[in-house]
Order: sequence, then structure tokens, then C-alpha cells
Amino acid sequence: MRFGPVPLAQAEGAILAHSLRAGGTRLRKGQRLGASEIATLAEAGQAEVVVARLEPGDVAEDAAAARLAAGIAADPAAAGLTGASPFTGRANLYAGAAGLALIDAARVDAVNRVDPAITLATLPRFARVAPGLLVATVKIIAYGVPTERLEAAIAVAAGAVRVAPFRLRSAGLVMTRVPGQPERLNAKGQSAVTARLAGLGMTLAGVAEVVHETAALADALARAPGEAVLVLTGSATSDLHDTAPEALRAAGGRIERFGMPVDPGNLLFLGALGDGRPVIGLPGSARSPVAHGADWVLERVACGLSVSSHDIAAMGVGGLLKEIPIRPQPRERRRV
Repeated sequence: MRFGPVPLAQAEGAILAHSLRAGGTRLRKGQRLGASEIATLAEAGQAEVVVARLEPGDVAEDAAAARLAAGIAADPAAAGLTGASPFTGRANLYAGAAGLALIDAARVDAVNRVDPAITLATLPRFARVAPGLLVATVKIIAYGVPTERLEAAIAVAAGAVRVAPFRLRSAGLVMTRVPGQPERLNAKGQSAVTARLAGLGMTLAGVAEVVHETAALADALARAPGEAVLVLTGSATSDLHDTAPEALRAAGGRIERFGMPVDPGNLLFLGALGDGRPVIGLPGSARSPVAHGADWVLERVACGLSVSSHDIAAMGVGGLLKEIPIRPQPRERRRV
């Protein structure tokens, strides 16, 4: 692509690089200059203009953006995405359903390393999305790019962005109580869980409340309804062999991980029942509706994604969530 000022007489067919006002007419950057535009500029006394002119082998910005977006999601429906017509070198990809944005960071980086004029920007990995939310945008910065550069970007772009829709529709909740526990505590927990599930399009399939003992909790877990099971105990789980993890094992299940590098959310545990249904042990802090590590795990579970101990270990970057007024500076020793 050639770029720069040219005499007005040589500008026909070129792309106007910068918006201009000629008399009462506004010519916008990016438009092709035809005979009428040249005449308008001449009447306004314009002697030269700054233009871009594509050379053989160049792909115009809109066409290039559309091709790269199609390379990212060759089958938009399968990728959970919808597209829109390109404009000013930009092609947007939107969420086709509620779910999580699955971003292949290595592929996004590879696209952006091909040529500075070819860019792909996305939401953060595992960002929660709603239908119609912008998930990624392709922007061709120049008015055109060489075909070979565009094709190199397309070659590494496939699968860089997709949306995993929420698939699970229900979850059961098992809560325990300890002597002296306020009556409102479990009601508050049930309300918070119901709201968290509703945000994922899920309903509470059933609630059981039992004493904080391994046998009673194990029996409730074995009988719990729903495609997933949440556990909220009256006494915090403080060890891999504490009451709730032991109850899950006694019910024929297994523990995948206890503890996560997200605050609030450190005392979460994750496992599964013998029938494969995921079980999430919620810390007491999940009774608050604020952003919580439990949300990060529950969102992935709701999408039917596997969540391993390694996945949870990788949540530390960004895992320090906001302080909340009801828990001012909980991570600092009280000053006296």
C-alpha cells in the first residue's frame, strides 16, 4: 500500500486518508475519491490530498477484517458467536448465548504478532457473557494489508475465540448446622446460592439441612437432587479431611481439590459424587453476594467444562478480588 500526499489531479480512485471539509461538504476518511469528490475538492481550492492506494496483492481493510473474523470462527454457531458486517476495518464477534468466553491466548498472541496492522482484541479468558455482548474485535489498522500477511494471520486464528454456553439447569444444596448457629444463617446462604444459580440460568432443585456430622452429611449428599450439588456448612472447612470432604468420600465421591488462590474463596473444595455430578463446597463467605472465587468454579461447572486442581491453581492471577464494606481490610492485621 502506498500512502502520502498527491496532487489532486492524481487522487481519483484513491482512498482519502483524513476527513476533509470542502465548502459545505464533508468528505470522510476511508472513502474512495471519485470524479465528483475530486471536483468538489478542486472547487474548494484543495491542491493536494493525503491518500492511500492499494497495490496488487493488497486486501482492503473491510474485506481483510471480514476474512480474519471468518477465520477465527468458520462456523459461528458452533463457536457460540455471531458476527456483523465489517466497517472502517473492524469486524466484531458477539456472544450467541449466555456463557463463558473461551480465549486461546496463544492463538490471539500469534495473530497479533503477524503484522502490527492486523489486530485481534478479546475479553479476558472465562469472562461471563450474555447474548449479544461483544466478545472480540478484529481491527485492520491500515487501509489495506498484504494478502500473504492476512493469510498468515488467518492460519493461526482458528479457534482463538469461542463461547461455552451454560448447559446445566439445576443444582441441589446441602447445608449443615452447628449448635448455637443463628437461624437466619442458612436462610441467608440459601438466598445467596439461589441468586448465584439464577445468574447462570439454573434453578435450585432441592435443599437439605442436616447436623454438622459426617454420616448425616454423607446421606444428604447421596440423596441430593440436581445436575450439581453445592455444600454450605455451618462450620468452615479447614482441612482436606474435615467433615464435609470426609462426608463426600463416605457418599462414594472424591475430592479434586481443597483450597483456591482466590480471595474471597480460599476455603472452597471441589469434588464429584460417584455418579459424576460435581460437588462444590462453598466457604461461608459465599453467603455474601459479592464477587467470589466460588463463582469462577461454578461458572465453569455450569458450562459443563472440566475443572481440575491445576485449573484452580491457575486462578491466582486476578484472584485478589475487591474489598467489601462489610469486610473492611480483612487481609491485614488490625492496627492498634
